[in-house]
Amino acid sequence: MVDLSIIIVNWNGKDLLAKCLRCVESTVKRVSYETVVVDNASTDGSQDMVRRDFPNVKLIANKDNVGFATANNQAMKVVEGRYVLLLNSDAFVHENTLDTMVTFMDEHPQAGMSSCKLLYEDGSLQRSCATFPTLATEFYIALGLDKLFPKSKVFGKYLMTDWDYDTTRQVDVIMGAFMMVRRELISKIGMMDEAFFMYSEEVDWCYRFKQAGSTVYFYPDVTCVHLWGGSSKAVKVESLLRLYRARVQFFRKHYGRLSAFLYKMILGFNALVRVGPGALYYLTRGNPASKQKHYAFRQLLRAIPEF
Repeated sequence: MVDLSIIIVNWNGKDLLAKCLRCVESTVKRVSYETVVVDNASTDGSQDMVRRDFPNVKLIANKDNVGFATANNQAMKVVEGRYVLLLNSDAFVHENTLDTMVTFMDEHPQAGMSSCKLLYEDGSLQRSCATFPTLATEFYIALGLDKLFPKSKVFGKYLMTDWDYDTTRQVDVIMGAFMMVRRELISKIGMMDEAFFMYSEEVDWCYRFKQAGSTVYFYPDVTCVHLWGGSSKAVKVESLLRLYRARVQFFRKHYGRLSAFLYKMILGFNALVRVGPGALYYLTRGNPASKQKHYAFRQLLRAIPEF
C-alpha cells in the first residue's frame, strides 16, 4: 500500500495540468505515492500529453464531462493509498507540502480530512476554509455585511474573515482544490455525492464527515498555489448558475425543503440588488467583466424558480 493517492480531475487544462504534475514529481521526496488523472473529455490534447509526458500517471479518459464529483469517485474506486488527495489541476504544491501533510495526518489520527494553506499566484492568502452555510450567513452575504465588517465574528463567520489563517485548527469546510482524506473513512462515510455536478460537493462531503463524528483540519505550515479566480474576475453565466443551484441543493439535502425555499428567497434578493441598484455600479465601470457580472445575475434571477 502506498502512502498517498493523488487524484487530479482535468477538463481542457493541458498546460496547467502539466505544471501541476511536474510540481508533484519534483517536490515529493519522502512518501510513496501514485497519481491518477481523470480527464473529462478534454479536446485540447490533455490526454495525449499525459500519456506522452507522464507515463507513470494512471489516466482515466472519460468520453463525456461527468462532473467533478463523479470523476473523483471514479479514481477513488481504484486507488490504493492510505490517504487520498483531491488536487485541482490549477494547484501547484511547494517543496515538502505533500510529505508534511502525510506526516500531519499520521500524527492526528482523529483527522478525517485536512488541507494546507492556499495562496494566490502573487503569494497572497487565499481564504480556503468556511463554516457550513446557514440562512443567517447567506443573508449577511446578500446584504454585503461580510464585506463591510470582515473582522466581525458574526458577519464574517461564513468565510472566517476574522481569522488570519496562521494557526492549526479544526474547521467545517475546506476547499476542494486541496483535500487530503483518510481512505479508510471513505468506505465508511461514502464518496462524493454525484448528484452535485460541480460546486458544493466538497461542502456536502465535509458535512457528512463531521456528521459521522470525524474532523476536518487546516494546517498552515506548508503551502500550495491555487490559481482559482486569479486569472480573471469575469463571471461566466453557466458557472454562476451551477454555483447557486448546488447551494440550493445542499440546503434541500441537509436542512430540508423549507430552508431551501427560504434560501431561494434570500438568493433572489441578492440577485435583485445586483441587477437593480447594483446596475449603476456594474455598468458604469466600463469594463467587460463588470457588464458580464451584471448579465450573469440577471440570468440567475430568472433561473432561481427552477432550482
